Amino acid sequence: MNKSTSLTKIALQKFKKNSWGVFSFIFLVLCILVAIFAYALAPDNSQNANQMHLSIHSKEPGFKVTLLTIPTETATQNPFSRFFFGKKTASAEIPVSRYSIEENTIQIIEYTADGSEGLQKKYSLSLFPKAKTSGDIPKHYITEKKFILGTDKYGRDLLSRMLIGIRISLAIGFVAVFISLVIGITLGSIAGYFGGKIDAAIMWLINVTWSIPTLLLVIAITLALGKGFWQVFIAVGLTMWVEVARVVRGQVMSVKQMQYVTAARALGYSDYRIIVKHILPNSMAPVIIISAANFAGAILIESGLSFLGIGAQPPMPSWGGIIKDHYAYIILGKPYLALIPGLAIMSLVTAFMLIGNALRDALDVKST
Repeated sequence: MNKSTSLTKIALQKFKKNSWGVFSFIFLVLCILVAIFAYALAPDNSQNANQMHLSIHSKEPGFKVTLLTIPTETATQNPFSRFFFGKKTASAEIPVSRYSIEENTIQIIEYTADGSEGLQKKYSLSLFPKAKTSGDIPKHYITEKKFILGTDKYGRDLLSRMLIGIRISLAIGFVAVFISLVIGITLGSIAGYFGGKIDAAIMWLINVTWSIPTLLLVIAITLALGKGFWQVFIAVGLTMWVEVARVVRGQVMSVKQMQYVTAARALGYSDYRIIVKHILPNSMAPVIIISAANFAGAILIESGLSFLGIGAQPPMPSWGGIIKDHYAYIILGKPYLALIPGLAIMSLVTAFMLIGNALRDALDVKST
């Protein structure tokens, strides 16, 4: 049997032998699928999973309640937008403890957490377009809903908020790593290839940026650009390029001494072609490993910014924001409200770190 000598195939075979790396890769693929189909999977598919039920706030996982749905006029929305971004206009949902049907009306008693008698309200048949008679209202508009992970302090479905919140964490990782790779590879390759004063100037910029604490720099950039979704992406990306640039610079300085680079220069190839076609492809292994670590770092930074209130802004769900809203509940007898998003962040970051370790071992040409 012929044994493949392709470095890519050898690295892939070594990666497959790393059980933790394979498990983490499968876990991340599942997370990406959940992020893409979040609104299809979420019990609350309103935009940002922001359907509030204040009377059932902070309920334990597995809590069940009867809900009366009062339809509202739905805004015009194409199926694509609804599938990926949720319903723009959600129907009002009222938790009820009991109800009774009367002629052309339904009378409800609202749910109360302490078990006392809630408010009595009546709703006319005209509010329910699918019901031809008042007896049809329970069939179409009353359901029993189970909150698998419970509800947050505003009575929103915590599972839905978690599923949609994973989009923020993965998106910040992808965008921040992309920005850091573009800037870091560009500056690192220029500094390593040309050397001299250009190298000195870029290294000065790298050292100045490196000396500023990452979180402090992110906060400064975020405050300068304003609070918001995309501002955080840019801020995190602009602070993560330094390590990439240093590694690429070192790799380029080493690779440019190789004979095939000297041959490319003798053939009259441009500096741009030599860097892009000959040097960078042979320098990317360490960059791939750093990118996995930067992905994990970006998720942690975004969570920290959201916890401080300068990350993704409400009502947009963010795992760091969910912890911010509920960290006090750790000592109030309901720690799961903060522990669930905390464990989710830990799991995602650990998966990227394990993949980074697996890639390091797989791409190490010295290992057997």
